[in-house]
Amino acid sequence: MKPCVFRPTPANPPHPRQGLRSPLGRPRPGDLIEIFRIGYEHWAIYVEDDCVVHLAAPSFPRRGAGACTITSVFSNRAVVKYSRLEDVLHGCSWKINNKLDGTYLPLPVDQILQRTRKMINKIVQYSLIEGNCEHFVNDLRYGVPRSQQVRRLWLGQWLLAEPPWVLSSPR
Repeated sequence: MKPCVFRPTPANPPHPRQGLRSPLGRPRPGDLIEIFRIGYEHWAIYVEDDCVVHLAAPSFPRRGAGACTITSVFSNRAVVKYSRLEDVLHGCSWKINNKLDGTYLPLPVDQILQRTRKMINKIVQYSLIEGNCEHFVNDLRYGVPRSQQVRRLWLGQWLLAEPPWVLSSPR
């Protein structure tokens, strides 16, 4: 498998082969890609030629840790990676998910791609609650760092919490 090599050009011609497809078709530059991992969703933004930009844990060669996305949860930093979508999937299912298009107006594609390319190889602050991979890609596409995954988590905890009157027993 050939590695994904970033080529900073204003526009790249369409890839000659079909490439990867989701149930919604072939992704276009600027599309958000939702990847279904066990217990959470990882997010990436499609750039070109079956390549995406996403957050990954920084590699620590001394300890032998790789750039596995779940390890970002335990770190306060992440590295912005440019990778082949196939390599990011790790066999997981995925779909194009521009779900906030009805809430926010996406930035123009050339601006999305320019902002995305500027971030490649940068180390960024990472927070599961305030700055995860979903916040990251939504900020690139819409200019708004949002994570519905976090909102669902908080809402789920609130809905599942025992009301105070259930926890207190009469004496």
